[in-house]
Amino acid sequence: MPGPTPYIEALSTLAVSGQPFVSVTMIEATGSTPQDAGSKMLVDESGRVHGTVGGGKVEHQAIEHALAMLRDPARRLEIEHWNLQRDVGMTCGGWVKLFFEVYNRHDWHIVVFGAGHVAQALVKVLLTLDCRVTCVDPRCEWIDRMDDHERLSKICVESPSDFISNLRAGDYVICMTMGHSTDRPILKSLFETISEPVFVGVIGSKSKRGVLLRELKSDGVAADIADQIVCPVGLPIGSNQPAEIAISIAAQLLQQRDQLNSDRDG
Repeated sequence: MPGPTPYIEALSTLAVSGQPFVSVTMIEATGSTPQDAGSKMLVDESGRVHGTVGGGKVEHQAIEHALAMLRDPARRLEIEHWNLQRDVGMTCGGWVKLFFEVYNRHDWHIVVFGAGHVAQALVKVLLTLDCRVTCVDPRCEWIDRMDDHERLSKICVESPSDFISNLRAGDYVICMTMGHSTDRPILKSLFETISEPVFVGVIGSKSKRGVLLRELKSDGVAADIADQIVCPVGLPIGSNQPAEIAISIAAQLLQQRDQLNSDRDG
């Protein structure tokens, strides 16, 4: 019995990785088309990763369309009819119909900066929910303590603020590093990159929030932007045990998510 095709193997690898991607299938092809119906391509956030729907202008336009779908949480399934001359800019005549399907899209992405005791507990709680989690810390030994999970990305990087460029406007951010001196560059970089993040929570006290706001404003972050910080993060429930703090933070994240969904639907 023949083994799985390279396309199925590539799709399986992407599916297990937990990273969002788009499957593109040419379901109809008429005229001088670069590929036959049934050709397939996989596209992740970096571009084409496997297969082809013809190369050249058709494939370039299909990749751009897939990337646009990955950037828009509302877009999941789409069928496109393209006239090769009018819509794609080719000299030959013909039509293609392409089916685009997004996989592994968890609209709720939570990025946790810090991998200490509370972060370890928080990540465990979050992975019981329907979300994707990324944990970032310069201490690889702490990152390695977390169990592998298909919806968890473990990032060990010397300067966590350098990871900010990978974030999107819809990401939820929790900062629980070793102290406000390590939180500050992360928050500064965050607000310089994303002016209105969905949620920014920082573990600490009200006095810590005051210090962070003053320092961020001195760094050039506008007052109304810096004021978005939720500190202390978490609902006022439970004790100071890591597990209970984690539950209080997860509860606040759920509360915030549901409120945003309600506002969007209303």
